Amino acid sequence: MNILIDIGHPAHVHLLRNLANELQQRGHSIYYSVREIPVVIRLMKHYRMTPFVNLGGKRDSLIGKAQTVLSQDIKLTKFIRQHQINIGLSSGLVLSHVSKITKMKAFMFDDDDDAAEPLIVKYGHPFTNVVFTPNCIQRKTNRAVYYAGTHELAYLYPKRFTPDPIVLQHAGIQDGERFFIMRFVALKGHHDVGQQGLTIEQKKRLINLLQHHGRVIITSERAIETEFEQYRLPVPPEEIHSLMAYCSMFVGDSQTMTSEAAVLGIPALKCNTFAGRLSVPNMLENKYGLCYAYQPTQFEEMYRHIEQLLARDPEELKKEWQEKRERMLQDMIDPTEFFVNHIEHYESIS
Repeated sequence: MNILIDIGHPAHVHLLRNLANELQQRGHSIYYSVREIPVVIRLMKHYRMTPFVNLGGKRDSLIGKAQTVLSQDIKLTKFIRQHQINIGLSSGLVLSHVSKITKMKAFMFDDDDDAAEPLIVKYGHPFTNVVFTPNCIQRKTNRAVYYAGTHELAYLYPKRFTPDPIVLQHAGIQDGERFFIMRFVALKGHHDVGQQGLTIEQKKRLINLLQHHGRVIITSERAIETEFEQYRLPVPPEEIHSLMAYCSMFVGDSQTMTSEAAVLGIPALKCNTFAGRLSVPNMLENKYGLCYAYQPTQFEEMYRHIEQLLARDPEELKKEWQEKRERMLQDMIDPTEFFVNHIEHYESIS
């Protein structure tokens, strides 16, 4: 089959890179489309997800996003017809639209709840053939295909990921040195309108608290604040998961990186207005105790919780979280293997 993989965010690269490799090894021809996002293009080149067609940059406003989607629809329609694409894989809207005016089948990977993404529910799900969905979420569409897992396990499942200790040398971290990773996001997605994360003052307080117990490392979706420059991530983005696997704690306002830390067995705490509203992080928190989510109005509660965790013996904390991770993994499958099997057998089971 000819398969197109559409990438619109760094997390999509990780979500789909193992799937791309598996499908390619099974003899399928893989094509890529991508947005003009420097870190995305860097990651795709690193993982040899090339060549790709560049669909241009993103825009922040809802009107701008709609105009961009239309432009991308046109470009991809031509590309899909030219290369006779059979199946398109993405986490966005564009391929689901294009599938209706081409012979391509569209498969969407979606780990957000319907209530959190009304535009995707209205303009994406009805036009796609399959919506791959973690089984902790319940959808309105009958196109959902459920699996026991999360997006993050598609690349952090033990079969797919082993942390590389050389990353500690690259980051200048000494043996036994305690360090913490913080992630600050831009909240510019269509589903982020009106949402809030950490304020600058809250970030300062958290940094001050953490740096009394170890080194602080910050990765930021937007341009990092000048006063935080000294904490900038010291390794390339393709090494972040190995670095995270060795850190003592994750703190931030990122949905994805909180879940990544959780499935790696790292204590993870986030603060944003999505707290308590999304099924995947709720499952990781309430069922397995791997992460914690706080609304911005609950910042002081989160701060005290971090203090309590920092006061504990680091080795005991690490052991406890790895045991929690093992319990979680016993209930999960390798999502990539599930995706491959469903894609290859779609015609016979649909």
